[in-house]
Amino acid sequence: MRLFVALYPPEEARRHLRQHLPAGKLTPVEKWHVTLAFLGEVAEARLPALRAAVAGVDVPRGRELRLRGGGDFGRRVTWAGVEGELDDLATAVRDAVELSDPRPFVPHLTVAYGHDDALSAALADYAGPVWPVREIALVHSDKGVYRTVG
Repeated sequence: MRLFVALYPPEEARRHLRQHLPAGKLTPVEKWHVTLAFLGEVAEARLPALRAAVAGVDVPRGRELRLRGGGDFGRRVTWAGVEGELDDLATAVRDAVELSDPRPFVPHLTVAYGHDDALSAALADYAGPVWPVREIALVHSDKGVYRTVG
């Protein structure tokens, strides 16, 4: 099963961002999240241990974040940036699930696959509402359908 650990901005923050973006081929708003750790394909037998590991992470509830600005990864992925401290949480999650990832953590929310100049321009000046961290989720991704499993 394909798993990742995510932080979901509240609906109001996602809706605010959507209202400030031009029409186009955006990823579905209900799927917008910040990936803290991508585990990839994992044997289903590991799910109970991963649930326990994620549940044991000390989530800094109440810490304030904001979606601000944007960028892209080689014109393949267009994203909104995240303002606020998440490095310690991402490290704690990766340590808990025993994930070694040599890539630097870049907190972002994928809004589209591909590049669009109008979308990039809208993100460059974007600053959304502040929202508090409440919880993290262990998410199963199957053929584009996300389901929280822990």
